Amino acid sequence: MPAQSPPKLRVGIIGAGPAGLAAAIEFAKLPFVETRIYEQARELREMGAGISLHHNTWRMLDRDLFRPVDGHLVQHRNGRTGELLLSTGQEDTPARYHQARTLRTVLQKALLRSVDRSRLRLSSRLIAIVETSTGALRLRFEDGHEDEVDLLVGADGIRSTVRKFAYPDYRLTYTGTTAYRALADASDILSIPGFPDANTFWHGPQNRLYTCNLRNNVYEIAARVRLTEDAAPVSWGQEASVEDFGARFKNFAPMLQRAIAKIKVVKTYALFNGPRLPRVVSHGSVALIGDASHPLAGEFGTGAGCAFEDAYVLTRAIRWAHDRGYHIRNGLDLFDQVRTPHYHAMYDILDGFARSSESRKKITSFDDTANQIMEDEWNNEISWLIVEDVWHQAWRAEDARRSVLDGDNDGEKVTRAESTSHL
Repeated sequence: MPAQSPPKLRVGIIGAGPAGLAAAIEFAKLPFVETRIYEQARELREMGAGISLHHNTWRMLDRDLFRPVDGHLVQHRNGRTGELLLSTGQEDTPARYHQARTLRTVLQKALLRSVDRSRLRLSSRLIAIVETSTGALRLRFEDGHEDEVDLLVGADGIRSTVRKFAYPDYRLTYTGTTAYRALADASDILSIPGFPDANTFWHGPQNRLYTCNLRNNVYEIAARVRLTEDAAPVSWGQEASVEDFGARFKNFAPMLQRAIAKIKVVKTYALFNGPRLPRVVSHGSVALIGDASHPLAGEFGTGAGCAFEDAYVLTRAIRWAHDRGYHIRNGLDLFDQVRTPHYHAMYDILDGFARSSESRKKITSFDDTANQIMEDEWNNEISWLIVEDVWHQAWRAEDARRSVLDGDNDGEKVTRAESTSHL
């Protein structure tokens, strides 16, 4: 009588944004995994704002979307004069991995094309997670649907329900900052004399603008504004007036005033964040990825890239554990070894930015402040780790450590797989 195949690892992914879809795509490559994706929205819709694809992101997603024609990474300009303060190139990055900027909806559609839609369940708001006596997790949804999984992936954003289960006492706080996200016709913006067709930050003493051509006649104008008025945080995605947006940048260059006046739609988003998490895994069966793992309100503009890197490392860590016969908690521990230090480093950088911002309050000149921002925050001393390199170093080091222990890992090992050549 032929031996029965072992049961598949049941993976539940909460959230169908870039993080959840990327994880679903990567898990689908593992034949021992059965994946289900749950999304609380009735349909997959996103506001038409931009999303950056940096060189690390391209390593995770090989899609030919939109890149700056001149090959630059980003321009920095004085918001008052329009003077170019810095233009960063990408000479050490292959052209296919150059930073790109695209509509979030375009990225989401590209991801969805690679996802088995039969595994995606919409209108599924997770309301309860219960750990069973076997270590599995029972999920209950608002519509009464239930599921049981061996591994739960929280890809459900900054207000993650999965994170609340992992860390019940974790709290988000309002940053006092509101994001403005606006769209205009690219033909209108590029008709303004001297306006750069580039990914551009426009710096000022208190606030800064970001402008970028998203192609298909869509131009993005975004900003983060520190609000001083004693008002409650606005709801997520609230309609705003062009006049209100423009009033906050009256001391910026005339070309920017003209660009703001051409905005077709603008929305505001109250920004929240939370402290660094001690770990991005929990219970031996929970992994947090994307914004759920580092609630930073998009300060670095690399949300999609971080989500793809999380999915890359998580799926390979689970495969690493499976191939060696280890319990998945060992794979999750390895995932945590790679990703938690990365996010702690991001928090450290932000702490430095906060100190710099405080010191700049003594500067009264618009131009001097813009120049000091360049010195404090864009001095090329900040670099990002290449996740593949870090991952390969991590699993090889863990293999070496375990080999020294001669296979004794406190009962976690079940069997030993022979081949690791595909990792």
